[in-house]
Amino acid sequence: MKTDAVRGHLDGLLLSVLESGPLHGYAIITAVHERSGGALELRKGTIYPALNRLERLGLLRSTWQSEGERRRRCYELTDEGRRGLDEERSTWREFTAAIGAVLEPRRAPGHAT
Repeated sequence: MKTDAVRGHLDGLLLSVLESGPLHGYAIITAVHERSGGALELRKGTIYPALNRLERLGLLRSTWQSEGERRRRCYELTDEGRRGLDEERSTWREFTAAIGAVLEPRRAPGHAT
């Protein structure tokens, strides 16, 4: 799937995969890829600026964690982030309903094909 298809929905995707608990960047990329059945492939250059922006907005917080010699920044939802995720989901449902109504209109009873 094209990267452009994710534009406008990236925040919701990131918040959603962090709902179950903290993850580092690569794990976030992997979670989106797995949840989408392999259809969505996010790049580091796409998610890190978004994660930083979401953190500045107070939707995420991050901590540094060490794993052996490697340090990783882990991100988790804040309470504000959980409310933001609820809003993203509501907006998504409205958006998909509107697009679905246009792309797959239901035929009114009595109309011939």
